Amino acid sequence: MRVTRNSIKMRTIICFAITLICVCILDTILSHNVEDELSTTHGFAHKCSFEQIYCYDDVQLPKPTVGLLYPRASETREVNSLDGVWELVRGNASDPLQGIREKWFGRSLRSTGREIIKVPVPASYNDLTVDQELRDHVGTVWYERHFFVPSSWNMSGTRTWIRFGSIHYACIAWINGQRAVKHSFGHLPFEVEIGRLVKYGQENRITIMVDNRLSNSTIPQGAVNKQMGRIDYRLWIGNEQEQDVSKYINVKLLDRDRNVVTHQLNRNYHNGTLLIPNVKPWWPYLMHPEPGYMYTLEFQLMAENDLLLDSYQLPVGIRSLNWDNNSIYINGQPIYLRGFGKHEDSDIRGKGLDNALLTRDFSLLKWVGANAYRTSHYPYSEESMEFADEHGIMIIDECASVNTDLFQPELLQNHMSYLEQLIHRDRNHASVIAWSIANEPRTQKPEAKDYFGKLANYTRSIAQGRPLTAASNVDKPIKCMMSAFLDIIGFNRYNSWYHNPGRTDMIINPMFEEALSWRQLHQKPVIVFEYGADTLEGYHTLPTFIWSEEYQTTMLSKHFQAFDKLRKLKWFIGEFVWNFADFKTEQTYTRVGGNKKGVFTRNRQPKYSAYLLRQRYHMLASKLNNASLPTDLFNYIIDFGL
Repeated sequence: MRVTRNSIKMRTIICFAITLICVCILDTILSHNVEDELSTTHGFAHKCSFEQIYCYDDVQLPKPTVGLLYPRASETREVNSLDGVWELVRGNASDPLQGIREKWFGRSLRSTGREIIKVPVPASYNDLTVDQELRDHVGTVWYERHFFVPSSWNMSGTRTWIRFGSIHYACIAWINGQRAVKHSFGHLPFEVEIGRLVKYGQENRITIMVDNRLSNSTIPQGAVNKQMGRIDYRLWIGNEQEQDVSKYINVKLLDRDRNVVTHQLNRNYHNGTLLIPNVKPWWPYLMHPEPGYMYTLEFQLMAENDLLLDSYQLPVGIRSLNWDNNSIYINGQPIYLRGFGKHEDSDIRGKGLDNALLTRDFSLLKWVGANAYRTSHYPYSEESMEFADEHGIMIIDECASVNTDLFQPELLQNHMSYLEQLIHRDRNHASVIAWSIANEPRTQKPEAKDYFGKLANYTRSIAQGRPLTAASNVDKPIKCMMSAFLDIIGFNRYNSWYHNPGRTDMIINPMFEEALSWRQLHQKPVIVFEYGADTLEGYHTLPTFIWSEEYQTTMLSKHFQAFDKLRKLKWFIGEFVWNFADFKTEQTYTRVGGNKKGVFTRNRQPKYSAYLLRQRYHMLASKLNNASLPTDLFNYIIDFGL
């Protein structure tokens, strides 16, 4: 009797009619080019998945299937069925590949110390017992049984095959500890020749790992429960020359309340995977009622005598990151970036780590309704990156390449090395959503094309599942030799300041047209990374005049109109004011005590424009993400009902 259940939600496993076939005439079968049993992810802690846009012309057509005749006995063929009662072990839902790492296929499943369940084949295991966890299990299970192959099958000119009626959905089968076949589709039969693997006239063991998880690339298409999180980790252990010390890794994931939500003992301690049921994803500020949710990933390096050799705890946020030609997506949701360019600078201390300043800055970021900033124009402190993780503030992480002009091999080598070190440092921060490879390089020069082509190709190879961007300031998009190599187009433009100063009537159309030109040229998402105007705190004029607080406010408002026109086109994904706060610069007649483009002063007090920007950012969050508005966003003016 064949029991079938096609519920994708339950992701049941069904094993159908496994048979041994002795064939005395020549037969053929499609050979399988299989991948390694255990694939790993480069890097450490959370894996950020991403989507790529494929050209269907590049899809390799499958080879035609041959063989696979239905098993029927004849004068030249013998058929033995392996249907019956098998032994089953349920894999760890939070560590589905544990059995491969520990090589369960190389020994009897009983020696693993896990519970053995007797199950019939063919059948779905889900409803065979009263165990709710087995019924709802998503992950891997292991089947095993012993069988004999007659000595008479070991004759010259005969071949021995094993045929599987179907297994849902992916599986790997081993004969006597040696891998025989890997298959990925349910509902359909598959077979493999096993004459070289079996022992004729003796007892043999078959072990099958079955995986019922679905993904975006499986048939049928699906996904593991949306509340299931995944952490792929890879470890580098120092002092491994001490081969006399046998080690293993104890891995724990703790939630905010320090409760252990999943754990793993890993003897292949270089890499592993954790699955987290009912995961709480990391969300940006104002996209979710609980933004910036962080877990703690704890690693303990243990000796076999349970002596603790080393321990380390890493804060991790669990989220997906994808992008395409129109947007960036966090946990499947498109994001719109409301942010700033910043500097690590303040009164008295200047540039230097200041935890009091960090606390103030992140309080102001949330007060104003921002959800992102660019680390212009250098990597910020590691402490600030942890603040961003915990507060749900997204980061465009920028390399300290500013105004690059002379494109030389030595510079390219240093540029690559700098980005490698930046990515290595920040790859485990959930807040980092993109790498910025440069700010305002002289990309109109012909030699910039080869330079940035090589730089982008290298950086993309180590990008840890994040897109590449940069800030361009060429006067015309067509002149930029860099942007074609980026995933996200970013540009800086100071309409009504460096361009047409004082002319706030020349903001909306020029900004709209320039962003549209970038889009038409590259067909990628577009961000404005810098726009703004210097403003002296307390300087007021009516009518508005350059350098006044009224002028900065009017300038912002005009840009908002341009940005809203662009947002309707669905590929404009962010607006970054320059700057978050005033900062010190070198002395020059164009600077009055430094750069005054901040919406906050250097000592972190709001200018008049900060209140307008706050209304803008919170209203965007409300419109796009249904965020609640602050009760003090608008001052009371009048009740029109009276």
